Amino acid sequence: MTETLLWPEIDTVLLDMDGTLLDLGFDNWFWLEHVPALYAKAHGVPHADARALLESRYAAARGSLEWYCLEHWSRALRLDLAAAQSAVLDRVDYLPGAQAFLGRLATSGKRRVLLTNAHPQTLALKDQRLGLRAHVDESHSTHEFGLPKEHPEFWPRYRARVPFEPARTLLVDDNIAVLAAAARAGVRWLRAIRRPVLGGPVHETGPYAAVDTVGELW
Repeated sequence: MTETLLWPEIDTVLLDMDGTLLDLGFDNWFWLEHVPALYAKAHGVPHADARALLESRYAAARGSLEWYCLEHWSRALRLDLAAAQSAVLDRVDYLPGAQAFLGRLATSGKRRVLLTNAHPQTLALKDQRLGLRAHVDESHSTHEFGLPKEHPEFWPRYRARVPFEPARTLLVDDNIAVLAAAARAGVRWLRAIRRPVLGGPVHETGPYAAVDTVGELW
């Protein structure tokens, strides 16, 4: 049976960005549609070939910090991806209920920490669009720590620099591998997101208690 969240026993809430607070549909479109189109145009190859090539490269890097790294892909693909993201920021938006949830956390006095695998430039651009950092007490990109959240060594490294009590912490994320790594690190409260893409299908959440959106948590 899933343990009900006991909010009086939670001091810190670690929140993922894309797929938890923000619609993952933007990232899916950007990396799977827009970047291949840009690559095809810049390098003079058919769009289908560009998409197949990029999907192969993405798959090879999945789970590593490079997979999330805007600078890595800019170099590898010889594209200015920060500029490309900046040009389409109007597509970035919150998932339903995210802003209200952040407001309730603020009123309750909980420590709100944005913890994302996204590159710092991507975080800055999305903050520019939505003012996301104004709704949290702290924000961190895992690029500052040299490992993604799904890596088991990330959590002790993160905790050494950003102290928190795992037994009194809630992590909300749409990535099952991240939840598994956090569980091994002793984070007591874990919740998965079932609908990281607005209007998209239900996301597999494995053994973890899940909600469609963060707004359902409180």
